[in-house]
Amino acid sequence: MKADPAVQRRLLELADVDAELARTEHRRRTLPELEEIAAAERAVRERRDAQVANATALDDLDREVKRQEKEIDGVRARGDRDRALLAGGGVSAKQLTDLEHELATLQRRQTTLEDELLEIMERREAVEADGQHAGVELAKAQETLADAARRRDEALADLDTTQARRDDERVKLVPVFPEALLALYERVRANKGIGAALLRARRCGACRLEMDRSALSRISASSADEVLTCEECGAILVRTGESGL
Repeated sequence: MKADPAVQRRLLELADVDAELARTEHRRRTLPELEEIAAAERAVRERRDAQVANATALDDLDREVKRQEKEIDGVRARGDRDRALLAGGGVSAKQLTDLEHELATLQRRQTTLEDELLEIMERREAVEADGQHAGVELAKAQETLADAARRRDEALADLDTTQARRDDERVKLVPVFPEALLALYERVRANKGIGAALLRARRCGACRLEMDRSALSRISASSADEVLTCEECGAILVRTGESGL
């Protein structure tokens, strides 16, 4: 294949554009903010789960408090009834003994229930404090997520600007090249990542390998308009005064 040497040299411009486009795409996929966002999203989910678990625990304790208070109220009501009977008189000696025994039992039961209620209230207070802490931690995680998302969006906007500029340059460059030359360039770029490179100081600019004597002899013997490729990586070799031939 033959192509004007000046056109071949412009392949280096296209290669530079494509290299920056590739770097832009790689940067887009590997932004550190993406990992930060993933970690922050996990933290937000964990904090929300903690809040849900805390709210469930509070609901359970509230039900337990109500049950305990209801039972205490029942014991108090039974005691009030017994005391009213004692105060009213008209009970037999046996009834009097039974009522006094029941009152003593009810008092012990009420004391036990009130101690248990106090313990439940203390547990509820601790769980409520944990819930407040979980809320603070959730707010921090959401703030971290928002900050990482903002920085990601700023970085993506910069990358979009770079890509748009380079895409425009590429659109203007592509018509410069003959169809066959462009097809070769695109095929090599698709397979190797670099379609064309400068031959500088007898070294391929794509694979960085120095040419052996036979390869250099072949290149030196080729006409200036001959399209040559690197035997190692397949990239189109663009020859200039820097090639060392």
